[in-house]
Amino acid sequence: MKLYAPWEKAFKKVSTPFEHFLHAQTTTGLVLMTMTIIALILANSPLYETYSHFFHTNINLSVGTWTLSNSIHHWINDGLMAIFFFIIGLEIKREVLVGELSNIKVAILPILAAIGGMIFPALIYLAINNGTAGENGWGIPMATDIAFAISALVLLGKRVPTALVTFLVALAIVDDLGAVLVIAIFYTDHINYIPLALAGGSFFIMIALNRFGIHAILPYFIVGLFMWFFMLESGVHATIAGVIAALAIPSKPKYAPISLSDDTRELLNQYDSYPIATDHMMHEKQKTILNNIKDKIDAVGTPAARLEHDLHLPIALIIIPLFALANAGISIDFSSISNTIVQPISLGIIAGLIGGKILGIFGVSFLAIKLKIASIPKNSSMSQIFGVSVLGGIGFTMSIFVADLAFLGNADFIFQAKIGILAASLFAGLFGYFWLRFSK
Repeated sequence: MKLYAPWEKAFKKVSTPFEHFLHAQTTTGLVLMTMTIIALILANSPLYETYSHFFHTNINLSVGTWTLSNSIHHWINDGLMAIFFFIIGLEIKREVLVGELSNIKVAILPILAAIGGMIFPALIYLAINNGTAGENGWGIPMATDIAFAISALVLLGKRVPTALVTFLVALAIVDDLGAVLVIAIFYTDHINYIPLALAGGSFFIMIALNRFGIHAILPYFIVGLFMWFFMLESGVHATIAGVIAALAIPSKPKYAPISLSDDTRELLNQYDSYPIATDHMMHEKQKTILNNIKDKIDAVGTPAARLEHDLHLPIALIIIPLFALANAGISIDFSSISNTIVQPISLGIIAGLIGGKILGIFGVSFLAIKLKIASIPKNSSMSQIFGVSVLGGIGFTMSIFVADLAFLGNADFIFQAKIGILAASLFAGLFGYFWLRFSK
């Protein structure tokens, strides 16, 4: 009898890890956009006080006399976002090991474009803010929001060649790595070396677990949790622990994939050799064989791949939306917005995210291709690379994150930064989308 299963076809569709990654990023982008709009509505409505009070409510963790106390806003930015950075670490590792960054001939163009797309925005921002109180925000326009940028490309469908999507993904991964390094090196005010050493020790324990062939997730989770706490206490931003932890997660299977087909076929032959009972119940030996097959299938996968697959959905539907809800809620005085947007901080961010990304991504790509250092992505045009460079100016998630670090405790500067980020990201998203829609 055929069961009624309307979603069966969708679940049976086989997607590559890269396709799964694109779908996850598109989901993140759409949810992120929705939560940003909700945050802006709440921040500019009579519910603003309730909204603000909620995210500034303290949550305390206490063990005996020891207490860790932070607001909900800080728990999201320092705690939940560590999981987001963990996924970034897994994505970087995958791309370097088996993805677009594993082949230097293919990777050289997005790597050079990403470096240009980080340097030029920072230089433009500093040119506008040099010598002012806001110059510490130079790292804000360096970042590209991978979820929003990829969402725009995916919405364009077949108008955009697959190689161009791959170029943007590789570029954004390198960009994320650059943002992580900037946060770790330049946005750390003070360092407590004992907790930092303990965090380093935790990392080496995770490496040892990897070397000893431990593929269970729980030991890595427990040690990683300690590493996050030590990093928090060290003064280095706690989210960096997420990226470092990802590097220690095993990326090699416990069981050789080449043997899976033959071994599974042999087990299935054994399965078929047992008669089915009259009540359609399986023989006990058959249950054991099925468990063996399941164990072999699980062993062919890697902890890194499983975690990347399993965490994308909660990050897309819970962590990133909460981050947007907590950070994108700006109470805007529309009568003074024209004055705010021309302040050096806002202007530097807008000029950096738009002009800097175009100069960095498109300009460097153009030179690299003309000088034959790299080749243009297959079936792509320089006009399309220009469109991608504009989409690179969507700096939402990471830019807001860096703004909070750069101007910690200065509400006016953070407000100016967020206005600049929102204005630049909106322009970059719309202009980049329509440019690519009509370009050839």
